[in-house]
Amino acid sequence: MKYDFDKGIDRRNTSCVKWDMNSIIFGREDVLPLWVADMDFEVPPCVTEAILKRASHPAYGYTFYPDSLYEAVMTWEKNRHGWTIKKDWIAFVSGIVPAINFLIDCFTKEGDGIVIQTPVYPPFITSCNSQNRKLITSPFIIKNDQYEIDFSDLENKLSGAKMLILSNPHNPLGRCYKKDELLRIGELCLKHKVILVSDEIHQDIVFSGAEHICTASISEEISDITVTLIAPSKTFNIPGLGMSAAVIENKEIYDKFVWYLRNKVHNQVNIFGITAGEAAYRGGGEWLDELLIYLEANRDFAMEFIGKNIPFIKPVKPDSTYLMWLDLTGLNLVHSELENLLVKKAGIGLFSGILFGDEGKGFMRLNFACPRSTLIKGLEMIRSAFDHLA
Repeated sequence: MKYDFDKGIDRRNTSCVKWDMNSIIFGREDVLPLWVADMDFEVPPCVTEAILKRASHPAYGYTFYPDSLYEAVMTWEKNRHGWTIKKDWIAFVSGIVPAINFLIDCFTKEGDGIVIQTPVYPPFITSCNSQNRKLITSPFIIKNDQYEIDFSDLENKLSGAKMLILSNPHNPLGRCYKKDELLRIGELCLKHKVILVSDEIHQDIVFSGAEHICTASISEEISDITVTLIAPSKTFNIPGLGMSAAVIENKEIYDKFVWYLRNKVHNQVNIFGITAGEAAYRGGGEWLDELLIYLEANRDFAMEFIGKNIPFIKPVKPDSTYLMWLDLTGLNLVHSELENLLVKKAGIGLFSGILFGDEGKGFMRLNFACPRSTLIKGLEMIRSAFDHLA
């Protein structure tokens, strides 16, 4: 391989949330953090080169979005996902979570119902609650150890809602939705006149045998009610640069949202986010292809290790994302006991499942986007946390 993902990088003392906030988040400095969703890999060389080149010019004034950036996004979506989008559908935003908050504020009012499918990415929950919206949860159901959509419950919940926020691919389950599932979700939103916000930030991290389908690509009718959120941040490990986009075909929705961005929140992606995003979409394809091979091998290693050495933990094998949802409910421990064993006994920092909704009690999320040696160390630490139960 051209790129060395086994190479470790020291991220300490870089104002890094993942590595420099252990004491605040976990109560001890020496925790191995495998929780928040960023990668412990160097970014593609094309990104670093583009940033250095732009930084060499000694003025960083107000910046607009060049046509070349739009073209890079459109070409990426077409070539990688078979989705044809147009320039006048794209509105750049400083991040996916800000975009979700902006959309909630722009298209709903206090007391309006917003549906999410739990367990799900925590900011879906906090974004609704912080703006005094009515949070409506439609939990996944588990059949034959597989998470499935409860469409009967989903329709019932959508009947009293204004918006559905969809995680596609799903975080934390790592689930790629099938076309018929997305069609049914879209049709229910159409039936109940619900805006569909599809968070597709993980769309590029998809493993062999799986496929990401852009929600808005299902049909013209579904595209007309859908706001798709995309970003290079998870794909190329640049979340700190604050670069994302909302893709909206419906002109009325697009115009209202762009007016909101320009006039109410004065949203602007910074110059280095623009530079890095375009460079990544233009030149990062080969790097991503090799990354996916490495991540898939990490995923498979983790699945095998857990199955052989920690059989009382049930991992959900992800089709997508570099995140693994771990079911520890078989231990019959209260959630705080799980956290204490992992952090205080083993020194491993995972993402607490309880933050993903009530359905996350007894679960943890593991980030396997790290050098194999780090992953092995982390898995051994998890095993040590429960060795007294073996």
